Amino acid sequence: MQDKVERSAGYSWARASALMMGAIFASRVLGMLRDTVIAFRFGQNELTDAYRAAFQLPDLLFFMVAGGALSSSLMPVFSGYWEQGRKEEAWRVFSIVASIMVSLTTVLVLLLILLAPWAVTLMFPGFDASRHALTTHMTRIVLPAQICFLLGGLMMATLYARKHFLVPALGPNIYNLGIIFGGLVLSLSLGIAGLAWGALLGAFVGSVLMPLLAMRRLGSAFRLDFCWRHEGARQVFRLMLPVMFGLSLPGIYMLILRVFASWLPPGAISALDNANRQMQAPLGIIGQGIALAVFPALTTLAARSEWGALRTTLQRGLRLVWFLTLPATALLLVLAEDISRVLLQYGKFTPADTQMVASALRAFALGLFAWSGQALVARGFFALRDSLTPVLIGSLVTVLFVPLCWLAMYPLRLGHVGLALATSIAATVQMVWMLGVLWRRIPAGDTATSAPLTGFLLTTGSATVAMGAVAYALHWGLHAALPPFQVNLRSLLIGLTVASVSLWAYLLLCRAWRVQETEYVFRVLKRTAG
Repeated sequence: MQDKVERSAGYSWARASALMMGAIFASRVLGMLRDTVIAFRFGQNELTDAYRAAFQLPDLLFFMVAGGALSSSLMPVFSGYWEQGRKEEAWRVFSIVASIMVSLTTVLVLLLILLAPWAVTLMFPGFDASRHALTTHMTRIVLPAQICFLLGGLMMATLYARKHFLVPALGPNIYNLGIIFGGLVLSLSLGIAGLAWGALLGAFVGSVLMPLLAMRRLGSAFRLDFCWRHEGARQVFRLMLPVMFGLSLPGIYMLILRVFASWLPPGAISALDNANRQMQAPLGIIGQGIALAVFPALTTLAARSEWGALRTTLQRGLRLVWFLTLPATALLLVLAEDISRVLLQYGKFTPADTQMVASALRAFALGLFAWSGQALVARGFFALRDSLTPVLIGSLVTVLFVPLCWLAMYPLRLGHVGLALATSIAATVQMVWMLGVLWRRIPAGDTATSAPLTGFLLTTGSATVAMGAVAYALHWGLHAALPPFQVNLRSLLIGLTVASVSLWAYLLLCRAWRVQETEYVFRVLKRTAG
């Protein structure tokens, strides 16, 4: 069944998922190395404050021009024309969207470069004259990178639609390497501004030069075209705003959390941010990696009206997402203190701070499966060219989220842990609601679908509980048995041991219970070892 569905989609999305997860994992590792280089070269002071503040205005521009949402809106329309054999129309839609949006973004970048001093004053009124001047200087350097990201995202959408994943997967890694190069080499002569120049260099090479070379090799047809009345282009722009809002909901949740946490004791906002970033690591690697890999298959099958195959692909994608995120959740629950200690507990970061982060991380971890599943379910709607339904559901759940935060803060007095728990509850409600609506929205097809998700969830859930028991017992035993030595190294050793043993227990138990995703994981491990 899987081979038949993947032949219908035109590529192996399972193999593409492995590629995307590997690339995102490499990006996370390079991101940590990037932060280490910045800390090594400049420490943490007014210079690094100015560097991080320099991205505030560019990030706002990225959000305004829809950023990654624009490429997610282009892909189903481009794929629809492509699968119908109307390749000239597909490239015309790409040309129109690229011409209009790149021109608009370029004008905005030039305008913001002129207005940067006033914008920095408005956003950072507490900066003194030197930090203001340095932030303005680096803001002007990194603003043009948003043109690179926009154009690169559109080119990568056409590569995804044609089932080519390697170059899009490498883009974020090249960007991080550019910043690392800026910190190690360019900063020797340019100071901290070398980081900003490195970011611009990485954005150009990773988001423009590499996709452009790939498109020339695979074939493409671009020409300046501003015919915004073209039906395909209008479809992209109609999809764009709802998709942008739908993909930004996790950021909206964190914004609301910071508002509530401002009434808590000092350190609560930082603890929530740190814990959320730690939860985002497996979410990005698993949830986003698989969603990006499966999305072209969903758009292709929807364009061909192969509804049975679409249901099967979506279901198998969700199975793989949850097969991987459930054990990750168990490890986050058991190893929360050790993870936070290894990543954060240095210098002025105290053991009490570690406990604050760990308690919030456990609450965030309960929603990991929901955030990961939602990343794929949302793209199921986008493949059907329905970007409004996820936005409506997300907006209604956000209305529920605010009183949940108030309930956790005041009547229950759960503090920052309650705020993190409210996020997990809201994410779960949103994912279940969206999945139910999407399943009814997809027409019934002739192709037989996979077994229901209920049995799979019961089996993998039982295996996760057993794995969690193994991890907890081993974690407790190692902490009791090992003599005290350097705390970060001790936590790293315990964490690696617990994760390795308990994950093998999970895989072997799932194999014994005939969970088919286990064989996929073992095939990946064999290929990696080979």
